[in-house]
Amino acid sequence: MELVQEYSIRQVILSSVVKEQNDSLLKILHECIPSVMELTHESKLPFSWTYQSKSTMGKDRLAAVAGGMAIYPHTNLLVIDAGTAITYEVVTANQNYLGGNISPGLQMRFKALHHFTSKLPLLTPEDDTPMVGNDTDEAIRAGIQYGMLHEIEGLIQHLSDTYPSLKTVITGGDAEFFARKLKNPIFVHPNLVLIGLNRILENNA
Repeated sequence: MELVQEYSIRQVILSSVVKEQNDSLLKILHECIPSVMELTHESKLPFSWTYQSKSTMGKDRLAAVAGGMAIYPHTNLLVIDAGTAITYEVVTANQNYLGGNISPGLQMRFKALHHFTSKLPLLTPEDDTPMVGNDTDEAIRAGIQYGMLHEIEGLIQHLSDTYPSLKTVITGGDAEFFARKLKNPIFVHPNLVLIGLNRILENNA
């Protein structure tokens, strides 16, 4: 309420993957803000898309796509969100979202190795990990970190052969970690999802 009063907020967009909190939060927003929009797969989006299972599409993925297109319009894009999961979205220069890939994120991979084995420890990433581990800790870090780096670089290279002048944009909690290690040019935008949400809100105003 204090933010609404201080900044005279007139419209807002809500995007959440926690359904249990949506209804109560929407009720509060409707009570204090004139125009409230909830992002869904049926919302009017600033791009075309032919995703086959739109109802299961992550809202953060839609927002990341919109954010990438807002910053780099009319450009072939690979939009990467390196968070709990790492997602890859492919956008063409004619503003068509083709779809993308989802795989486990950095922390999830460390936790999975620890959880599904009886002896492997739970570790965290380290910048100076060698390519080939000389002990178990190094082997885990090398396997996960370089495995993800090769995954990202391989997809960039593959898509670059199909989409000319492909630009790669990355966001999410682990964006900086990967961006400084990748050989391919990559642009870090920490607020990409927020930029995308604002673009979608403007598109529906």
